[in-house]
Amino acid sequence: MSEEAKNTVPETEQPETAPEEKTAAAAPEQAAAEAAATEEDKKKDGGWFNKKARELEAVKAKLDAAEKNAAQAKDQLLRMAAEYDNYRKRTAKEKESLYADAKIDTIKALLGVYDNLERGLAQYGDEESPHRKGLEMVFNQFKESLKKLGVETMDAAGKPFDPEKHNAVMHVEDENYGENTVVEVLQQGFTLGDKVLRFAIVKVAN
Repeated sequence: MSEEAKNTVPETEQPETAPEEKTAAAAPEQAAAEAAATEEDKKKDGGWFNKKARELEAVKAKLDAAEKNAAQAKDQLLRMAAEYDNYRKRTAKEKESLYADAKIDTIKALLGVYDNLERGLAQYGDEESPHRKGLEMVFNQFKESLKKLGVETMDAAGKPFDPEKHNAVMHVEDENYGENTVVEVLQQGFTLGDKVLRFAIVKVAN
């Protein structure tokens, strides 16, 4: 081979690049790729957090709605309980009132029997009469039955006249009694607790 041929380098052959030069040349591209990957990861992470935040907001909204519904239900139940308690009390009061009215009507119908027994005893002057004693026993038993029902007679004789309990049909002049004092009871009066069943018919001193 000639000396000229030895010194001639083929055009197709290029000298190899050193590894350090390859690494330096690829560094910007790799850095750009890593930056792009990091940005993508950030986008992915941000999307995940945004999704979780939206889910938490949705859960919180549901909890708030549930608490509101629970408060409304509680308020409604309290109102219903109060209304039922008022209804129960009102019903019990009405029932008690009906019972009291029926009791009063029944006792009033029996007061005529009391009057007749009292008049019957007044007809017997002989206290030893067996008829008087028998009638007296019946009368005492009747008075005891009225007492068990809560009925009391008015002790009006010798007491000041009370227009809330007494009905004066006669007025007399009597120095033995003070003014406006009940002298005689013509018909017995009765009370049931604080309620007047029948006014006492009385004679009053002026």
